[in-house]
Amino acid sequence: MDDLSRLANLAEIIGALFVIGGIFFAVVQLRQFRQQRREMAAIELFRFFGSPDFAVAYNRVLKLPDGLTVSELRSKHSNAEASVMMISTTMENIGVMVHQRIVPSIVVANLMGTSSGILWRKLETYIRDMRTQLDNPHMFEWFEWLANMLDRIDDDSFPPAYEAYKDWRPSRSTHEF
Repeated sequence: MDDLSRLANLAEIIGALFVIGGIFFAVVQLRQFRQQRREMAAIELFRFFGSPDFAVAYNRVLKLPDGLTVSELRSKHSNAEASVMMISTTMENIGVMVHQRIVPSIVVANLMGTSSGILWRKLETYIRDMRTQLDNPHMFEWFEWLANMLDRIDDDSFPPAYEAYKDWRPSRSTHEF
């Protein structure tokens, strides 16, 4: 009976170890899944930023003067309104993804640099005017949030990447970049 009791205790210990191992494995898998999801979202952002349509819209918005109202944009720069909407909705979506932690803010900051702040300054008056006209204070709220958040975390004392990482080398084991 003593041997049977020991075997039962040993089986319980082994069972508990398997359960603990399973929980540990599940936690590791969940973390890897989350990391993979973030990486895929970052890749999709990169692809979108590299698209010809985005490049055209970005270029048009950068050429606009700051402080345009809705009526000024429509009368003086009517061909740019589609670009303004594309940039605004894109930045809105990125703001939501950063806030929901789907894409890390550092990835967006590295991909966009100070562009979000520049774009917001270009379009702030237009967007505020649209909010008033449509009686919708939430219009492009995440675009505004993103620009403010990235401006807040922007560290002017940190040098640009081409200076900060000039001595960077690929990994010796894989020669991956």
